[in-house]
Amino acid sequence: MSGFQQPITIYSAMRNIEEKCYLLPAFQREFVWSSEQIERLFDSLMQGYPISSMLFWKVKVETVTDFNFYLFLDDYIERYKTHNDRHTSISKDFIAVLDGQQRLTALHIGLYGSYAYHAYHKSWDNTPNSFPERKLYLCITKMNSEEDVDKKYLFSFLKTSDTNSADLHKETDGELWFRVGKIIDLHLSRSYDLDDFCDDNDISKTSKKMLRALENQIFTEFNINYYEEDEQNPDKAVSIFTRINSGGTYLSISDIMFSLLVANWKKDAKYEINWLKESVANKGFNIDTSFILKTMLFLYHKQVRFLINSFSKSFCKSIEDNWEKIRDTIETAFDLMRVYGLSEQTLTSKNAVLPIIYYLFHSNKYIQFTTAVRYCDERNRIKNWLYSVLLRRAFGNQSDGILTSARKAFTDDIESSFINVLNFPATEINEHIKRNLDAVDDEYINELLATQKDNKYSFAILSLLFPDMDYKNNNFHKDHLHPEAHYKKLSAEMKALHPFADYNSIINLQMLDANENESKSDKTLKQWVDDELQSGCNRESFLKSHLIPDVDLSLENFDEFYRKRKELLADKLKKLLQV
Repeated sequence: MSGFQQPITIYSAMRNIEEKCYLLPAFQREFVWSSEQIERLFDSLMQGYPISSMLFWKVKVETVTDFNFYLFLDDYIERYKTHNDRHTSISKDFIAVLDGQQRLTALHIGLYGSYAYHAYHKSWDNTPNSFPERKLYLCITKMNSEEDVDKKYLFSFLKTSDTNSADLHKETDGELWFRVGKIIDLHLSRSYDLDDFCDDNDISKTSKKMLRALENQIFTEFNINYYEEDEQNPDKAVSIFTRINSGGTYLSISDIMFSLLVANWKKDAKYEINWLKESVANKGFNIDTSFILKTMLFLYHKQVRFLINSFSKSFCKSIEDNWEKIRDTIETAFDLMRVYGLSEQTLTSKNAVLPIIYYLFHSNKYIQFTTAVRYCDERNRIKNWLYSVLLRRAFGNQSDGILTSARKAFTDDIESSFINVLNFPATEINEHIKRNLDAVDDEYINELLATQKDNKYSFAILSLLFPDMDYKNNNFHKDHLHPEAHYKKLSAEMKALHPFADYNSIINLQMLDANENESKSDKTLKQWVDDELQSGCNRESFLKSHLIPDVDLSLENFDEFYRKRKELLADKLKKLLQV
């Protein structure tokens, strides 16, 4: 019968996890607690603090077909092993945890598992050196000072490489650390209990008292209070889950949207979404679940904004029915970003990619779009549009409203027609989002030209100015025309007229083929141009292709060079940004 049940001990809950009697419904989010949060939970237990009630759903085996269910984590690796394994052989009734997953997982990791987080100054590769395994220990010879009332007991995840997983580890300062999971073995052993352990290791009475307190919290105190729902209605379970989370701080709105999607899919949505995120990450871009959900809404739903009722059963079904195409289109879009030479840093708004995804998806051009010759002109048109909106930061603020406006360039009514254009509607999109576009006036152009070399927007500006580089293979360099090291050779008068910010701006930058830049090396601008002309280059065409003004190019004439090149670049940017 539904209602609050008799509380149970932590050990009882842990045994239920070990025996797969406690599982996680697919709409649960992943484990997100830090190692410090786990340490604090154990400290709270030792101090006798309550750890709040939990919400369980009693699931009968015949209900299982309506959802996917997952096992609890034991060995956690930051970034790499954060996903729960799916339980595929359910043959008995069990409990699904609707609220309490983070706390139960934290207890399970502390008592039965390990926690590996990134080691400072190491690479981010998934190796034991970068993510060393750690087990939870309790210092039994020392406690925090009385001034530190927040954390009384010293729990800490210690590296297995330092402790060798020893039950009792002695640090160089002489302090003794007890492996927390050992308390399970000592309590259950019929031949070697806690008294024997303490006697064999000359553990003091004070330390033994601390271990008794730990044992008591795990085996004797009824710390797990829970409400149990037994109605066999999956929709009610989802409703309960979203209600208890939507009003608090436990989940973001996108987390809840994802929960609804997972609950309504027959396929394993967690696996599919995580696979897509990892695939895009391998292309050099980071997309989160929120971006993928927003893409789904942008492709199919009248309302782009996240709303609880957006992910209805019918909407989720339409997404599942078209998932492979959606997935492939998102991958193609980020392949296209690579072709354009963009990176995670220089793609300053991922929302700007959504109209491109919409077009490729609904026009069925997502296959071979990045490579087929027949799409060359469209690729260039989209590239110019994308750089334009990135530089004008059109998709920055109030993104939902901007996305809704942008979609009108494709269709007036998404419920009746998805697309009514033959080519990517760059001009039409800009017309619909005009109020969010910066005016291309002299003030705006001057601001762009003042952009510094390492600024995240410099790549987009230079890519517009120099469109013919091999951006797909990253075979390009951002280069100072007058070499950076030569700034110190300017006269004091010239430095006063042109501070380094002028010298390091777009006005003194170009995009060069990598090989060409290596041959240029640290030559003066005048020497480099003269050498190129001696090799047979036509002066007029060479200067034009590199956007260099036809003036005296010596360093002493930097002021005239700066003024003339600024005029030249400003004129070209104005034309390009009027797309």
